[in-house]
Amino acid sequence: MLAARVIRYEHPLNERIRTMMRLEGLYGRALFFSEGSSPADHHAALIALFEITDVASRADLKTDILQELERQRQLLAPLRHNPAIEREALDALLAEIDNVNGQLLAQSGKVGAHLRENEWLMAIKQRTGIPGGVCEFDLPAYHYWLHLDPMKRQQDLRAWLAPLLPIHSGLSIVLRILRENGKTSLHTAYRGVFQLMLTTAKVAQLLRLSLAADLSCVPEISANKYALNIRFLGIAGMDRGAVYDRDVEFNLMFCNL
Repeated sequence: MLAARVIRYEHPLNERIRTMMRLEGLYGRALFFSEGSSPADHHAALIALFEITDVASRADLKTDILQELERQRQLLAPLRHNPAIEREALDALLAEIDNVNGQLLAQSGKVGAHLRENEWLMAIKQRTGIPGGVCEFDLPAYHYWLHLDPMKRQQDLRAWLAPLLPIHSGLSIVLRILRENGKTSLHTAYRGVFQLMLTTAKVAQLLRLSLAADLSCVPEISANKYALNIRFLGIAGMDRGAVYDRDVEFNLMFCNL
């Protein structure tokens, strides 16, 4: 049995899920810091927006999300007649999928085009790649913006973020369905090492590993379609960076869409 308090580690097994998870983290930062009130909050929000634009600029990202949402809709719709399925929750999810599909289809052009067309924002983005490059003597107009009323800055950030939100909504649905579609099993890594040969039935898109929070080790995961390898590495004292030379109990979930 694992301790009551655990840390969950997630490991994507293909590039599409990896990109979505990167964006999920960036959107979380952008939304969190944009609702702050300090100049430091809003600088962090703007950096996250720039990173979202860079990661989401893949031409096929929106198409990938639309195709996956449509596939899920086709899989879920027939379940309305399954007595084991909660009809109200299923209808809410299908309505959410339809709503996001409509928002994505209504968008034209490349993701983040509205930011790239803003010369003032692009000048800031260019300077953020230089350590200390956004000092007031480099970008006095940005320095001025950071000293506007916080509510004005929040309005600007929300306006810049709004066209990017349908992508966030779409990938959030896909990742939520993915995370909920898996079975948890308990395993032990003997002397910090675990290996599992994978069968066709276990081909997954995401691994979720839960580990007791009081263990001073972290998992290093590598996987392909044939095998899963996990090494638990120490993070304290003499064990730091070396294989944790003790047995480690953990929960593992293989998730698939």
